[in-house]
Amino acid sequence: MIAFLRGRVFEKQPNRVIVDVQGVGYEVLVPLSTYYQIGETGEDVALRVHTHVREEALQLYGFATELERQLFEKLIAVSGIGPKLAVALLSGMEAREFLTAVQRGDVTRLTGIPGIGKKTAERIVLELKDRVAMLGAPVDVGTPVESAADRLRDDVLSALQNLGYHRPLAEKAVESALDGAEASFEQALKAALKALMRPGAR
Repeated sequence: MIAFLRGRVFEKQPNRVIVDVQGVGYEVLVPLSTYYQIGETGEDVALRVHTHVREEALQLYGFATELERQLFEKLIAVSGIGPKLAVALLSGMEAREFLTAVQRGDVTRLTGIPGIGKKTAERIVLELKDRVAMLGAPVDVGTPVESAADRLRDDVLSALQNLGYHRPLAEKAVESALDGAEASFEQALKAALKALMRPGAR
């Protein structure tokens, strides 16, 4: 089992990186949170790795932090959650934020991630609430829950990042889409994508 890789970035794409370790290239699938922390081609990189073995293939999943790796492994232990969906979850939400959402039972926040329905979110909370307690500091129940507008902004931003847009560019599009207007998630996402298609947006 490969548990750790240290080498140089040979190739880098959203959700995928090839690590050159002394002339051997390892293809590693990564969440966007890790992708943004990885340096450019030719730079050194170190990743925590989960080796996923199936009958027809062996796939490596890499993470910038040990917390992300642990969360990934706990997620794929949940009924109905495979590696692809676990990566989507970690791409759509920062690790500490995910811990907070699970500990609070914030199903609405989890369903804001593309591909996560209400039943799946409820199952994640049910199966992981106790398991993740040891991974992070207890949640301060006195901390104000973010407003609906903040949650919508975060949800749309996460969706755009899952589609491969860089965070700074996605943030500008979200601000443009939500500029003083009330909108549903679908309306806001469409408006943000429209903003990204405008000439000069990139």
